[in-house]
Amino acid sequence: MIKLFVIFISVLMFSACSLKENVKIQGNEKAFMDEDTYILFALRAEEVSDNKSASDLFTTLYEKSQKKEYLYRSLENDLMARENEKLIKRVDMLQNEKNIDFRLLRYKVVALFELDRLDEAIKLAVFLASKTKEENDYLLSSDIYIKRQEFDLAVKYLESAYVKNNSEKILDKMSIILYVNLGRKKEAIAHLETYSRMLACSKLICSRLIAFYSNDNNIDGLLATYLRLYEVEKNAKIAHKIIQIYSYQQNYIDLAKFLEESKSDDEALLQIYASLKNYDKAYKLAYDLYLKTDNIDYLGQSAIYEYESAADKSSKVLLKSVVEKLEKVVLVQAKAVYLNYLGYILIDHEVDVKKGMMYIDRVLELQPKSAFYLDSKAWGYYKLGECEKADKLIKKVSKMKGGDDPEVKAHIKEIDRCLKNIKGKNRK
Repeated sequence: MIKLFVIFISVLMFSACSLKENVKIQGNEKAFMDEDTYILFALRAEEVSDNKSASDLFTTLYEKSQKKEYLYRSLENDLMARENEKLIKRVDMLQNEKNIDFRLLRYKVVALFELDRLDEAIKLAVFLASKTKEENDYLLSSDIYIKRQEFDLAVKYLESAYVKNNSEKILDKMSIILYVNLGRKKEAIAHLETYSRMLACSKLICSRLIAFYSNDNNIDGLLATYLRLYEVEKNAKIAHKIIQIYSYQQNYIDLAKFLEESKSDDEALLQIYASLKNYDKAYKLAYDLYLKTDNIDYLGQSAIYEYESAADKSSKVLLKSVVEKLEKVVLVQAKAVYLNYLGYILIDHEVDVKKGMMYIDRVLELQPKSAFYLDSKAWGYYKLGECEKADKLIKKVSKMKGGDDPEVKAHIKEIDRCLKNIKGKNRK
């Protein structure tokens, strides 16, 4: 059962009223000489949670001035002090049948509710809602039905109210009762989905849908709701949830589309482009990120993706661009991946093999047991024509983890062919 507390109901009813207001001291409108003094004492009593004294002081203010705001403030303090019997008697004495004060009736409903006099509370609450047609009065009536565990009646009453003004607060309360108390989960979700699609995916409605879909482990429902909510409220937390769900589904194509449109996480988009081997987009995005952030890592990534995206990897223009970028990167950020990439390109395309070997040696100082970096050095020996050194090293690589890589295997064949050619020449 949904737990109910008098503080919640009080805030619900009076959120726009006096519980959140300060009594204003207006000297030129004083009804009697000591009005300001009484107000100060009353406010001080509230501040120290002496609600009984505050009620008495506001009662005096009302009696001396006949200002209704003092009466209401007094009754609110009765509620806070749980002087419910006293409040009911006061309201009964004050109420005028010819000129009904609906605000007084609300206080009485809450007091009756707190005393578990639910038959009286519901009768008065239903009457109140029928007269005011106000949203909070319908919600108050439903709370009483819930406490009576008459959930079907609570829903029926809320449905009637909802039809009149499509209030999202009423719909939210109705959906909770349907889902939690009556177990009519599909119906609860259907109501919320209809509202979110026909009217608006407000924070309240979509948050409730998210809670229900999460409880049901409905990933597709969660994703669809988060996407609708993001259209209304574009914030990083919602975007992060969408990214998490797409990643969980391994739906990287739709994730990339979302990231492209939302521009919510370019770093994540860069990683997606790389994983999808969409190197052309990765190259451009990495370079844009470098220009925006001045982060040298992005320049390094941009250079690598520029090379990988090229149709003609032997293009002198391409190699000049990539080498210049990587040389700039390693001066600032001498990471193994950039040193190796730079060294290998210089070696493989014979731009400057000896210089390439220098970079590979720097890589191996950082990671001397890496099969991939040792392979780069073996390939450097091959390009320098030192095939025996290349063969000795590549055989070592072939026995290491990563030694079965297709590129390593291709290097083994080329180095073996080189050795055979040398042996053939020596025989002659």
